[in-house]
Amino acid sequence: MNNLIEERVRQAQEGVNQYVIARLETGWAVIGDVQPLQGYCLLLADPVVASVNDLSEDERARHALDVFRIGDALLEATDAYRINYETLGNSEPALHTHIIPRYRWEPDDLRRKPAMQSYDWSGARLYDPLMDGELIDRLRAILTRGR
Repeated sequence: MNNLIEERVRQAQEGVNQYVIARLETGWAVIGDVQPLQGYCLLLADPVVASVNDLSEDERARHALDVFRIGDALLEATDAYRINYETLGNSEPALHTHIIPRYRWEPDDLRRKPAMQSYDWSGARLYDPLMDGELIDRLRAILTRGR
């Protein structure tokens, strides 16, 4: 595999990715390895492509809907008041979108800035199946409802 996103998608396909919340139409909803803000998730495109620009117009629309479904699930499952979305691909050149819940309890100076700039991601707590398991179960139930 060339990068972490490709490796995580392969693991999800094989059923061994511990971060998987649910398989969605266009990829995998996963919990972040680190949790600078509880509920930080990503959508990993499957099949893997380098960029959203590599998708057809219809595929882009379906991918965006999956991203927003994860955001809606976070709003329902947490006390987040807003969701931030970031599709970057600079350090891991494969389509993935960061879905970051934002909370009113965050200090103003942090809450008003992008989370990627406001928080220490390298020092953030790691995903913990025991601590985060209940949230994962709620998100999975929401994302798979009606399927």
